[in-house]
Amino acid sequence: MNGTNTSLLDSRQPAVWLRPEQPADEAFLLELFGSTRQEELNLTNWDATTRAAFIKMQFTAMRRGYAGMFPAGQFSVVLLPDRPVGRMVVHRSEQEIRVADMALLPEFRSRGIGTRLVQAVQAEARQAQKPVLLHVLKGNRAARLYERLGFQPTADCGLHAEMTWTP
Repeated sequence: MNGTNTSLLDSRQPAVWLRPEQPADEAFLLELFGSTRQEELNLTNWDATTRAAFIKMQFTAMRRGYAGMFPAGQFSVVLLPDRPVGRMVVHRSEQEIRVADMALLPEFRSRGIGTRLVQAVQAEARQAQKPVLLHVLKGNRAARLYERLGFQPTADCGLHAEMTWTP
């Protein structure tokens, strides 16, 4: 997991790769971010222009926030052989491995890609004997994935729950 162009191979599924984010990925990352906010936006009566401006503002704030909180983080694009399908941000410290962000385009969710990504982090953490921490929005379907992979709730953070997996 730690490094560039990391393959997560499973002979029954297409190869999944991670590569470092690049400036040319900006449009894809904005599209991906927007795809994660559609349920929220559907609750508004905003027109397309207002929605796009809101997404751009939130995306910019998220990028700045993660860069500030995780300056040494690994910011990766998730790739299938023919296209980018998601992103993952992982921060490693002496005490823990933190999955700061993981998102996939809607058409690539529920295909086992997220499971493979998290399991790769868990394998790294097992070898390093470090816990894996993450935050998940309460009620988000990703929480079920994390629970299935052995993560336990460890803190209530308002709208989010902190979850921890320990090797």
